[in-house]
Amino acid sequence: MTDLKRVERRAGVALWRQIADRIREAISRGDFDESGMVPPELVLAGQFGVNRHTVRSALAALAQEGIVQAVQGRGTLIVRKERFNFPISRRTRFTEGIGDQARDLQGLLLSSEIEPADPEVARWLALEAGTPVVRLEALRKADGRAVSRSTAWFPAERFKGIGEVFARSGSITEALAALGLGDYLRSVTEISATHAETADIAALELTPGAILLVTRAVNTDLSGVPIQYAVTRFPADRVQFTIAS
Repeated sequence: MTDLKRVERRAGVALWRQIADRIREAISRGDFDESGMVPPELVLAGQFGVNRHTVRSALAALAQEGIVQAVQGRGTLIVRKERFNFPISRRTRFTEGIGDQARDLQGLLLSSEIEPADPEVARWLALEAGTPVVRLEALRKADGRAVSRSTAWFPAERFKGIGEVFARSGSITEALAALGLGDYLRSVTEISATHAETADIAALELTPGAILLVTRAVNTDLSGVPIQYAVTRFPADRVQFTIAS
């Protein structure tokens, strides 16, 4: 049986949340594939050094995420949902990346507005701070499951109206093409992980404590001029990355 480490009582994170994270990670690794079940509550309580009520709260949170399901008379069943594989390469594209892994892909515009570039956005886009940029918030779904939420910035002088075009097409690539940019390249991708914050929990239909994979990325035109800076959050139990050369 998988050796789940005890939780840290002074870590500043609720015990049930730490337990949910550990179980989620174990499921992602395939630790319980042989049985298809999460160990019984009493066993988990002993491994984590907590009471059964705390374990029950953690399992309830995972059930709300759709990762497990309580089955009367059997225990806690792992709902087998394969993670989508998302390749990151010189030509990273959401639609092409997910490809035939999903029957239905959606790109949904949450908001779009023009604002002055703050110092961080200006640095990534090689602009002067205060230069007008379009900030676009988007949600992407695959077969009805939310798989990413992104915040992207584009130079407004070059891509004014990209929000309206994206709202119609659901594709950044198509929106850029409609505004005169037929091809672009990924120049930088930074990857990190964090707990989901309130806005992402709601948009991605997660529970508090869910882990997100976060990319900070810059796309350029073929001349190397930055055209997009994006921060994208992916639920770690739904998406995995492949780094392509």
